[in-house]
Amino acid sequence: MIEIPELAAAGLAAGTLSALVLGGGLLRARRTGARRAAEIETLRTHLAVAREEADRTAGACTAEAAHLAEHRLPATATRAVHPHVRVPGPLRPEVATGELGTALDSILTGVGTALDQERKRVDAAARAVMRGATREVQAGLYRLQDDLRALQQRYDDPELARTLYALDHENEQSLRRAQVASVVCGAWVGLAREDSHLVDAVTGGQSRLVGYERVEIGNHLEDGTALVSHAVEPVAIIVAELLDNALRHSSSDTRVMVHLERAHHGVTVTVDDAGVGMGSDERAYAQRMAAGSEPILLSELGDPPRMGLAAIGQLTRQFDLSVDLSSPSPYGGVRAVLLIKSHLLSRIDPVEQPPAASAPRSTRGAAEAAAQERSGRHLLTDLHGLPVRQSRRPAPAAPAPAPASGTPADLP
Repeated sequence: MIEIPELAAAGLAAGTLSALVLGGGLLRARRTGARRAAEIETLRTHLAVAREEADRTAGACTAEAAHLAEHRLPATATRAVHPHVRVPGPLRPEVATGELGTALDSILTGVGTALDQERKRVDAAARAVMRGATREVQAGLYRLQDDLRALQQRYDDPELARTLYALDHENEQSLRRAQVASVVCGAWVGLAREDSHLVDAVTGGQSRLVGYERVEIGNHLEDGTALVSHAVEPVAIIVAELLDNALRHSSSDTRVMVHLERAHHGVTVTVDDAGVGMGSDERAYAQRMAAGSEPILLSELGDPPRMGLAAIGQLTRQFDLSVDLSSPSPYGGVRAVLLIKSHLLSRIDPVEQPPAASAPRSTRGAAEAAAQERSGRHLLTDLHGLPVRQSRRPAPAAPAPAPASGTPADLP
């Protein structure tokens, strides 16, 4: 039999072992709980930091979106009309290189493309409306021109004739403005002509202007230099617009000089004025407009619209002409040089079809006539020192004896 003390000792040992086991488990549970509490605190800290970062990112995105709407998009829309306007970048420099910057830039690109397409669509609609309106105006002005010229031929009263000529000139100016607007809108020039003398096309453009009497034309071309039929009216329009700019921007007591010269690739018409001239920016703008290398929208012509250079650019692009405004005039103003290439030139017999009576005569023709006259005749001097032209009659077989007085026997 087992004695009671031994049982008590065994029970006490078992209880102690159980207590140790329970204590170890409780200690492990406390350690696990502490570790988990630390992990939870760490997660809470990370979550707070992430929340703060998310709040900062959301605030930055909100600020960038507001900056995009308030500043960058309006600047993009303005730049479509005025290319010199600068579009601001993001508020924070680091955004420009990130995904957010790329997304914002794509938005700006899409908006700019949509604006360009819409501006072109609106411009095309406006051009169509203006083409129809100017076509009706031109038709009415042509009818009025025919009526005025019929009246000029019907009546002989000088006072009435002066009034009719003044009305005809005013009608011609209105017709020129309507024609220029029509050309800018992409319409045909409006007139079909035959091959004509180049000097007639230049004087025709001159006659359409106020102050045409201030224009001096020097014709240094060969007689008979002409334009092919489809280039006559475009050249007249371009010359008229160049002369109009020269007359408008120069004093009324100065002259506008025009010179027609032969060039290697064709013929040049040079217009020089003594006006105020142009700055570098104005000259670059005028050259871009007159070159016609890129399409020009009606909204780019200003208010009121300046259509002269736009019409020149349209015609130079359509008819393979060239206008240069890059050099100043020797008179202090602006020099404009119109180059008419050889394939647009032809020749007309000046005897069978002479130029208009009011057209300036060619200095080259006068020089050739003078050279022929000098080659056929030469001056002689008589005994008294008076110049005498040699006769072209054949010399006699035997010279007549001179009289005793010593004077020439026969003066032609």
